[in-house]
Amino acid sequence: MGMQAQITGVVLDEHGEPLVGANIYWAGTGVGVATDLDGNFTLMPVKTTRLLVASFVGCHNDTIEVKNREPLTIVLVDEAVLDEVTITERKMGVIKSRVSAFQTETIGTEELCRAACCNLSEAFETNASVDVAYADAATGAKQIRLLGLSGTYVQLIQENTPAVRGLAQTFGLEYIPGPWMNSIQVSKGTSSVINGYEATSGQINVELLKPNTQNPLSLNLMVNSELMAEAHLMGGWQIAPSLYTGILAHYGQSFMAMDENHDSFADMPKTLNANLANRWFYKHDDYTFQAFVRGLYDRRRGGQIVSHHSSESADNPYLINLNTWRVEGFIKNGYVYDDESGSSIALITAVSYHNLDNTYGLRHWQASQLNVYLNGIWQRNWEGGGLIDNDHRLSAGVSVNYDKYNERLQFPESSDPAMLNLDRYEVVPGLFAEYSYKYSESLSLVAGVRADYSTRYGFFFTPRMNIRYTPFAWWTLRASAGMGYRAPNAIADNAYILPSSRQLALAENIRQERAVNTGISTTFYIPLGSRQLQLSAEYYYTHFLNSLVVDLDQDPHAVHIYNQTDLPGARSFAHSAQVEASIEVLRGWTWTAAFRWTDVEQTTVDADGNARLRIKPLTSRFKGVITTSYQTPLKKWQFDVTAQFNGVSRMPGGFVPMGDFLGGYGEPKPITWYPQLMAQITKYFRTCSLYLGAENMTNFKQYMPIIDSFQPYGPDFDASMAWGPIAGWKVYLGFRYDLEKPDND
Repeated sequence: MGMQAQITGVVLDEHGEPLVGANIYWAGTGVGVATDLDGNFTLMPVKTTRLLVASFVGCHNDTIEVKNREPLTIVLVDEAVLDEVTITERKMGVIKSRVSAFQTETIGTEELCRAACCNLSEAFETNASVDVAYADAATGAKQIRLLGLSGTYVQLIQENTPAVRGLAQTFGLEYIPGPWMNSIQVSKGTSSVINGYEATSGQINVELLKPNTQNPLSLNLMVNSELMAEAHLMGGWQIAPSLYTGILAHYGQSFMAMDENHDSFADMPKTLNANLANRWFYKHDDYTFQAFVRGLYDRRRGGQIVSHHSSESADNPYLINLNTWRVEGFIKNGYVYDDESGSSIALITAVSYHNLDNTYGLRHWQASQLNVYLNGIWQRNWEGGGLIDNDHRLSAGVSVNYDKYNERLQFPESSDPAMLNLDRYEVVPGLFAEYSYKYSESLSLVAGVRADYSTRYGFFFTPRMNIRYTPFAWWTLRASAGMGYRAPNAIADNAYILPSSRQLALAENIRQERAVNTGISTTFYIPLGSRQLQLSAEYYYTHFLNSLVVDLDQDPHAVHIYNQTDLPGARSFAHSAQVEASIEVLRGWTWTAAFRWTDVEQTTVDADGNARLRIKPLTSRFKGVITTSYQTPLKKWQFDVTAQFNGVSRMPGGFVPMGDFLGGYGEPKPITWYPQLMAQITKYFRTCSLYLGAENMTNFKQYMPIIDSFQPYGPDFDASMAWGPIAGWKVYLGFRYDLEKPDND
């Protein structure tokens, strides 16, 4: 049998649909795994038995004798069949791994379909861990936060290749269409060193649809009450034995500029976005090849494009014109050269070119970025022997990351300087090794280390450790610690300051950001009758050895950007604590409630020139989420409701948020908390579905978010002080269609 080789397979229901979260275990042992979002599983064999048991709630168990290494296909039959109508369990939308050393949750298509989810920035509306908010009040740019920290400290990758980084930081979340996504993996704290050194607060990996598993044709159409429409077309086909290709297409456009608060500025810019991708998949025996290429164009027109300009700016309106072109692609090669030990090698190559040409009133930002990424990985598995099942895995490799920026920023209203030249390049070769150990089902750990050399910052060392301990089947503990580094991009990381009259004071020598992240979490699985309550709690602490300080406190008419180490005694840190409970109260009816508290503080300079440690401005102190979803037993209807409670934050020094939002010197007061409510109803048919939803049903809006909007060329104009929703109540209507694969495919 070759009992050292892994056993792989897929678990399906009697209709051929994958069963997510089915239990696969060796008979008479506690050794087992759960199936992933595609119903797949991988399990190491044991010496005591060849009988493999598959179980799933509502289905009859099945026992298979494993005789060889061929992939298994297990079909489970439902227990309840009434009048030839099958009652099936609802698929899980969010899966939190029980066996991984990393604290990871996987967001699947079931969860993504609970909201409009036009792109990645809208994929976390029902999630308590990740915040998504508008970065400013003029461009529509969105930013995420994880563990209370800006998305710049999250390593956001696409199928383990660089995605939202560098110049893509501003609008990159919106460049990944929601219907293209198969799943999202969110890992908190330090992640694997195999993917690089950049994860400080965590890692988000997006898996796109793959041509060998996606439907031959899928269509998603959506329109909302702001006259924004989107169309997505996807398809995957087998064109030769073991060879597949797929197309992913997206087009979106908004046709009207709205000004609900009558401040003369469009609440959201008029947009046009076109996205086209092609990918290939080939697998023969132990060799796998994947290729992906995509082109994107994004255009945004905002500012004073509405009809009622003020008399002072009617002849010279403040316009925002943003244009982006992006081309990217990757090639992946993988080969398993020893089935017995699972020994394999892989080579990942990714290239992207990002070009932007942006105008904010009189300011002009023109930049391009070329990124080349290579990652070679070797991996081997082996058993420790003895009576107790324990497994080892060693991964090692080499990586190279190359970034070249051509960047200019013009400040015509300023003479010191009138133009910033930020051209630069960086080459970072590195070596890494990661060891994974699993002792029965009770203990797993991952220890990794990287050694990299940057042509800009020199040598640096990245150690990381993650450990999971399960003393009982109903209780899991995790702990993590490690380093994170990143090369800051002063403008791209903080583009929200450009639609303002703030002058820019940028330090000449911007140094690498360095931080230590530590965390601990616990999860309880509490049986309540035939159901299970999942209760979790976590705490993370991030300590910066050096951070890029974006100081908005010194002067309401300027922004000072400098290194934390430039300010003697300066500190920067973040505390994040979260509790969450989820349960399926009845068949198909789920509830989740979560609360997160954050304390993000940084030393900045006040108007008197004194350095003070204070809460980071425009950062919410807490977030609460209550979400419920009900799907009828035959999956004819689905009802989803989510309520968010967003906590207080503070304005930068020099501004007091009052009625008309005019600035004035004084100690800033905290901004009030605010609620948001969203809901969606979905009607399912055999091959299609209709969905109707609403966002921000509380109609809460930040009052006059643009400071001195009627004098955009005056010294007080500032659209960067966004802390809440810019637009009010919004309704959307959508249609999804899937042409399923033939039964014999």
